[in-house]
Amino acid sequence: MSRTMISALLGISLVVAAPVAAEAEPAEQITNGGFDSGTAPWWWTANAPGAVVDGRLCATVPEGTTNPWDASIGQNEIDLVAGEPYVFTFTASASTPVTIRANVQLSDPPYTPELSQQVSLTAADSRAEFRFTSSVDTTKAQVTFQIGGSPTAFTFCVDNVSLAGGTAPPPYIPDTGPRVRVNQAGYLPSAAKHGTLVTTSTDPVAWQLRKADGAVAASGTTKPQGIDPTSRQNTHLIDFSSALAGKGYTLSADGETSVPFDIGGDFYQRLRADSLAFFYHQRSGISIDAALVGPAHARPPAHLGVAPNQGDTDVACQPGVCDYRLDVRGGWYDAGDHGKYVVNGGIAVAQLMSEFERVKHHPGALGDGKLRVPERGNGLPDILDEARWELDFLLRMQVPAGKPYAGMAHHKIHDNEWTGLPQLPHLDPKLRELHPVSTAATLNLAATAAQCARLFSPYDRAFAGRCLAAARQAWSAAKANPAIYASASDGNGGGTYDDTNVTDEFYWAAAELYLTTGAPEYRDFVTSSPVHTADVFTVDGFSWQSVAALGRLNLATVPSRLPDRQKVRRSVIAGADKLLATARSQAYGIPYAPSGGQYVWGSNSQVLNNLIVLGTAYDLTRNAAYRDAVLNGLDYVLGRNPLNVSYVTGYGERDARNQHHRFWAHQADPALPNPPAGSLAGGPNSGIQDPVAQDKLKGCASAMCYIDDIGSWSTNEVAINWNSALAWVASFAAGQAEECRE
Repeated sequence: MSRTMISALLGISLVVAAPVAAEAEPAEQITNGGFDSGTAPWWWTANAPGAVVDGRLCATVPEGTTNPWDASIGQNEIDLVAGEPYVFTFTASASTPVTIRANVQLSDPPYTPELSQQVSLTAADSRAEFRFTSSVDTTKAQVTFQIGGSPTAFTFCVDNVSLAGGTAPPPYIPDTGPRVRVNQAGYLPSAAKHGTLVTTSTDPVAWQLRKADGAVAASGTTKPQGIDPTSRQNTHLIDFSSALAGKGYTLSADGETSVPFDIGGDFYQRLRADSLAFFYHQRSGISIDAALVGPAHARPPAHLGVAPNQGDTDVACQPGVCDYRLDVRGGWYDAGDHGKYVVNGGIAVAQLMSEFERVKHHPGALGDGKLRVPERGNGLPDILDEARWELDFLLRMQVPAGKPYAGMAHHKIHDNEWTGLPQLPHLDPKLRELHPVSTAATLNLAATAAQCARLFSPYDRAFAGRCLAAARQAWSAAKANPAIYASASDGNGGGTYDDTNVTDEFYWAAAELYLTTGAPEYRDFVTSSPVHTADVFTVDGFSWQSVAALGRLNLATVPSRLPDRQKVRRSVIAGADKLLATARSQAYGIPYAPSGGQYVWGSNSQVLNNLIVLGTAYDLTRNAAYRDAVLNGLDYVLGRNPLNVSYVTGYGERDARNQHHRFWAHQADPALPNPPAGSLAGGPNSGIQDPVAQDKLKGCASAMCYIDDIGSWSTNEVAINWNSALAWVASFAAGQAEECRE
């Protein structure tokens, strides 16, 4: 392939004559004006929180406001061009007759208006259209609906908001920094060390590794790899595996120099602790102590029924679902919202328990008094303290005896409507609701409660017994109700987490119950399941919706009398070999090659879950190739990737800091913090399902479909099941560093 062809693929185009274009349509300056993608990037004042109702953005305005601007809804970052004409249109209504003011104005004081019009509204939708010519050039205008000033309360709704005119914004070009990409946290001294060069050159080029003082520590030539289809970049591999321990290294090639990085190991110990501290930060129903997390991330307890919260100590079901109320306090907030989901909590808590089970005889940094949890010093390993916070919640989600579907688990609990950004959990005023039971949730409870019984038995026999009883009840209930599926349309106020294939959940639950009890019933279910001999280690990775791998990995590593245990262990090694081959074929060395080349929502967790398979194969064989593949995969997560971004907050010079989150929302409110160190961004997602991603990333290559913006929930959210995978892999890497020092 010629250098000119490479340049074209990299976006470096030649200048050619272009035909005269027809007059362009006016550019649309409003994002998500139809509210088809939720509420982002719209904002509102705290006294009039917005939510999408029947496809419109609606807000209840309190009585007694004085001025129109006392309650407002708006959108910022609007571009205006001086001398250009604009047309502002929308459809709106009010539950009682009121007059509002519709403005296009500057977003900073003194909020100079370019357009300010009174609009009379009634309960019937009315369409408004206004025209103006901008007098300013700015990228900091805003559209606002000033809806205050009414003596009575009312509900305002708006839809089909458009501001057409001016010019289309320039195409978004991500800042990828230097073309030499490295693991920005660092490398282990005894392991393989690789960098990636993005270049138009098709021939090898010279590289140099320099110490912090500028002295050359190593040098060589790159290995061309050709065009990477996931990024459309022409890449070269740089192998500097012979380098010794040190701090502040940089790697240079083709006139570019990487960000600094270390060769050592302490960063993986920190990452293990920080990635686990994420779960304490996400706890519901407890104050988050500044002494453990620092003052910026401390907050009061939430969802304990203290106003303005409406739960979670006495929560009713959605109308028509059940006739009882449950205390479902505690647990972890799932992601950037305030919902709590049994299926996502299930895989997350299982991975934390498996992280402990892997080293339970020598828990070390996972033991009592080692992690940032308030229960430290109670005689229970700290990672199990954290797991118990979620397990207690999962047990509370089980239907009580004597009720319909007794023993099954409710699928989820969350607000009855979506809240906006930012929203501190203790200030969340929305009604909390229990959603229907599901077979998937029930089997998640059976699996995790069975694992709980196994691991807690040496420390708290009463709690272990409670877990085992709940697991058996859940198993029996799931067998009696094997096809109750969560609805794909039940997504107002929270995620659906729908799943219509639960054969993998049955397999996982039976595996955990067998490993804990040794009972023939569960053994026979495992060995007769078609999942038991299926290939469950695909290059797509596994997730909350595909959990067979959880059962297979534990069947391979937890001692038992399973008749074909050696065959199970060989299946893990075979799966790891396939992932190893995939990693070696990828420009950035990751064991992830999704179907059709399309990266999925939370792709970073898919990468990390495949690293767990490779790490388990290393535990089974001590083959260094598996260990090195795990560390190479961490390179990708920590910066050696097409965007040159560390997806883990606090690790690397170019780290993700604006993940989608209700209360780690510094980008939306400078008074609030960024995410704490150790928080993992979801990562590239070819689907780009949110307005920010759709606006900025249209046409992106799969591995480039990511933006560090709080409004991009489809590429930049956090989630407990993503951080649980990171914690497992970080613990593995930290263990390799500790082994090397012994």
